[in-house]
Amino acid sequence: MLLNKFILAIFFISLTLPHIIHAQSSHQDIVNAHNAARAEVGVDPMTWNDTVAAYAQDYANQRMGDCNMEHSMGPYGENLAEGYGKLDGVDAVKFWLTEKPNYDHASNSCVGDECLHYTQIVWRKSVSVGCGRVKCKNDWWFVICNYYPPGNIEGERPY
Repeated sequence: MLLNKFILAIFFISLTLPHIIHAQSSHQDIVNAHNAARAEVGVDPMTWNDTVAAYAQDYANQRMGDCNMEHSMGPYGENLAEGYGKLDGVDAVKFWLTEKPNYDHASNSCVGDECLHYTQIVWRKSVSVGCGRVKCKNDWWFVICNYYPPGNIEGERPY
């Protein structure tokens, strides 16, 4: 069942993303996408973090050969996405934000489906973000955003 949802998510990304422009989003575009979601729930804006971005890019480069959706298990919060066409940082953020309806603030839990990508984006204590992107050998794109300090701490609320 989870695999079917994952395949459906990748299919959704591939159908909804424009296939004309192949440039990466700017750092500011990625930060703006995060901060728009944070503003909706009254959370202070994030900034771009070059150290975190270097970590993210290094890990993305490690995934180039297989494009597997495996977390780095590093010191930062982390969101991953993969797809083909023009998948870039802003597209990945928009995809993670589709989980917003699955987060129930009253119970501080996900209802029905995944919401932890969304809660990491709006995590109040995460103040900076850095992302990396690589085209894998299978022609898919792998996008990773890392967050400092990490969010999704069990028992805490994102905002």
